Amino acid sequence: MNIVDLIRKKRNGIVLQEEEINYIINEYIQNNIADYQMSSLMMAIYFKGMNDNEIMFLTNAMIESGEVIDLQNIPGFKIDKHSTGGVGDKISIPLAPLVASAGIAVPMISGRSLGHTGGTLDKLESIPGFNTSLTTDEFRDQISQIGVAIMGQTEVMTPADKKMYALRDVTATVESIPLITASIMCKKIAEGIDGLVLDVKYGNGAFMKTVGDARSLANKMVKLGNLMNKKITAFITNMNQPLGEKIGNTLEIEESIDILKGKGPEDTKNLILQLGAEMLVLGRIASTTDEAIRILKEKIKNGDALNKFRQMIEAQGGNSKVINNFSIMPHAQYIVQITAEKEGYVKGIDAFGIGNMIANIGGGRTKITDRIDHSIGIELFKKIGNKVENGDLIANLHIRNIEDGAEIRELFESFFEISETSINQSPLIEEIIR
Repeated sequence: MNIVDLIRKKRNGIVLQEEEINYIINEYIQNNIADYQMSSLMMAIYFKGMNDNEIMFLTNAMIESGEVIDLQNIPGFKIDKHSTGGVGDKISIPLAPLVASAGIAVPMISGRSLGHTGGTLDKLESIPGFNTSLTTDEFRDQISQIGVAIMGQTEVMTPADKKMYALRDVTATVESIPLITASIMCKKIAEGIDGLVLDVKYGNGAFMKTVGDARSLANKMVKLGNLMNKKITAFITNMNQPLGEKIGNTLEIEESIDILKGKGPEDTKNLILQLGAEMLVLGRIASTTDEAIRILKEKIKNGDALNKFRQMIEAQGGNSKVINNFSIMPHAQYIVQITAEKEGYVKGIDAFGIGNMIANIGGGRTKITDRIDHSIGIELFKKIGNKVENGDLIANLHIRNIEDGAEIRELFESFFEISETSINQSPLIEEIIR
């Protein structure tokens, strides 16, 4: 086979065969295919697409390019949850221990922040001592002992995906649905799961801007899961405003702990319960969504979910005193209060703008080598549809340089729209694809 012939074939819209895709991935990992050739192929895929079988072959080849975690000796159903990314999306942090406390094993491979979206690993590292760089053996042992672990992708897991993702980021091919599908699913299947619940976000704070784009991606991943004998459900959810009331690494850990204590904002709690209930149904802990929600609410009420989070923190080297003492995490020196200058109703919130602002002032990354200030973030007291009076507190901005306060205030205010008439808020969960 010849890579130029295969690029030409895909450029002309011809379906690639399994042995051809295997050849491409194997040769690329061995550096026998140049980055510029892989870039050309991915651009051809971006324009011409891939059918379901091609995506499955690509996903399998990416999985087999590295180590696959074997969890077969751990009894019971193993299930993970994956989000396509958003602003204020801390769902994985309380969800994983909550579901594990109900008897499902939750092995979770998570990522770091880049651009406007936060990263689960960065948020967990707000907890002093928390180690997200587990070895495969440590990950497997922790799942066996306490039923839950969250770590980053290891150096030997799906190395083809690592190389291709870095290339996609600089060649304008990130948005390709076949490449997104293969990238997400190869990492998840390589961690040894039996099932997966997906949170596919759309809106101004998401990578998929429209419901149609989110539905296309969700359908592709559910079909791929079926082809690979995995139980998959996809939720399509609204990211036209930040999720929850706290955005930023330390602040999102605080909100996650509040939720496990039965407190926290309603939108975040409800989404956690819906995603968690689906995980219990897929794992046959419950037969219906209502039964599963009752189980999860009881686990929060009786403290089992919070105790499971405590066990996970301690198992991964973190200071579990954080559960009752938020002050041991990094906190910003300065807080800038944003108040309403007129009466009305919140009409719109630019989640993308807010996420980018947090990244640009040090709370996230604009490039992968950036260091994060975990203390930076926003407390958001008004959401779309809420009524505001003149002088009402809208948000607290947690910043590190007070001299930047006026500029940051002005920027934040540009992301917030207040109108004279009330507005109906769109549902958080748009659709469920099973």
